[in-house]
Amino acid sequence: MDLFAQMGGERTIQRIVEAFYPKVLEDPLLAPLFPEDIYPVMEKQTLFLTQFFGGPPLYTSEFGHPRMRARHMPFPITPRHADAWLDCMRRALEEAVPDENLRQALLERLSVSAHFFVNTDEQAT
Repeated sequence: MDLFAQMGGERTIQRIVEAFYPKVLEDPLLAPLFPEDIYPVMEKQTLFLTQFFGGPPLYTSEFGHPRMRARHMPFPITPRHADAWLDCMRRALEEAVPDENLRQALLERLSVSAHFFVNTDEQAT
């Protein structure tokens, strides 16, 4: 069974996204990277995470290949940004996913991606 089914599908993805973005917007390191109107970002994240965790390819159907590293290149992303993003996601997962082992599996998968987006050294910021 894929992670999407294990976590409870779209409903859980929605809970994760809704728990995640308020944390991002409160984070002094991350908030400046996001637009004031966060709702379009949340909608895209919902589509992406659905696909990322093994659900239907909603993101690709609407926007084409994710090309996530290329889409993040305009933003300076340091290892500290990746860690802050993962901390927000860890806390969102704690709220949205009751099973600790499943939370850990989701976070491990996301950790690889978060660090893949790093495109700037700490000294450059």
